[in-house]
Amino acid sequence: MSGRRRISILGATGSIGQNTLDLVARDPVAYEVVALTGGRNVAQLAADARRLKAGIAVTAHDDLLDDLRAALAGSGVEAAAGSDALTEAARRPADWVMSAIVGAAGLAPGLAALETGATLALANKESMVCAGPLVMATARAHGGRVLPVDSEHSAVFQALIGEDIAAVERVIITASGGAFRDWPLEKLATATPEQAATHPNWDMGQRITIDSASMFNKALELIETKEFFGIDPARIETVVHPESMIHALVGFRDGGLMAHVGPADMRHAIGFALHYPERRALPVERLDLVALGQFTFRPASEERWPALRLARAVMQEGGLAGAVFNAAKERALDAFIEKRIGFVRMAEVVETVLDRLSAQSVLNVDAITLDKVREADHLARMTADVVMTE
Repeated sequence: MSGRRRISILGATGSIGQNTLDLVARDPVAYEVVALTGGRNVAQLAADARRLKAGIAVTAHDDLLDDLRAALAGSGVEAAAGSDALTEAARRPADWVMSAIVGAAGLAPGLAALETGATLALANKESMVCAGPLVMATARAHGGRVLPVDSEHSAVFQALIGEDIAAVERVIITASGGAFRDWPLEKLATATPEQAATHPNWDMGQRITIDSASMFNKALELIETKEFFGIDPARIETVVHPESMIHALVGFRDGGLMAHVGPADMRHAIGFALHYPERRALPVERLDLVALGQFTFRPASEERWPALRLARAVMQEGGLAGAVFNAAKERALDAFIEKRIGFVRMAEVVETVLDRLSAQSVLNVDAITLDKVREADHLARMTADVVMTE
């Protein structure tokens, strides 16, 4: 053994993966890159795998295997493709694994990494939403650890270090409000995917940026807060904070609030998870509070953002409600991007799917397993497709 820390990055070509690679590339001697995975951007995936001398590079798409092999020719980096290859790559022995694959597709590889006893840096919020109890139980059973990488949950995690969780009275998750936070309510029905994909504060991918505009992203984060920290849903709050500098606040029973304040730069949360339990120097902006002048807050209206109301229903329901919620949301988002449904219709579709599958007793299970999550995911997607044709 060289003594270098073995790491894998699942979802290396997305924004979280690229920010992780930025940090790793600054100290390449310290890390041995076991595996990198990505989607259709095989040129970026191959370039990063060559640069960091990864053991294997995997694209999720079988039809791109020849392209990936060609891009890696002569590099010594193994190439593979497909969902099974993703999971196999995640099983390769590593000390630390970044889980940044977007959507429910990230669950199986994340579980595979935890089964090796690795530390899983979790940026894939859908894993906790769809199968939080399974993720945490898998970590416990195999001696692994889950560290949050979403900026909000990293903030809560940091605020809780050295604190008694029993002393927590409330957790406040902040939201930027997305592209439409200042729009009149009546105008939302006319919003286009192009308008929704423009974020006022963050540079993110199309899907997550639209999820920010609809607050479905924040709805997922509320559910993740419950699952990750075991916080009673009644104690989880949301406020709109347009500056996006306060990522979360934890309130204690003595009335005190502990806020995590930092720049809108995902490298902070990534770096904290990468170096935990140490706190090392990071190449992020140092805030000038005088220049900022003030922090502002607004109520997170469930009329404007019905996804927040649906998140509370999901937390109350439990079971497979999170898996159904996420799958229906993904199908509705697909339809909005393709301009088959309007912006406000997305929440209506998700609510209808939840109601129908709840009435069919699909959501209640004795124990959450990967197979049951997959079944619920499939049924929710089919139901959403039916709802959108009615």
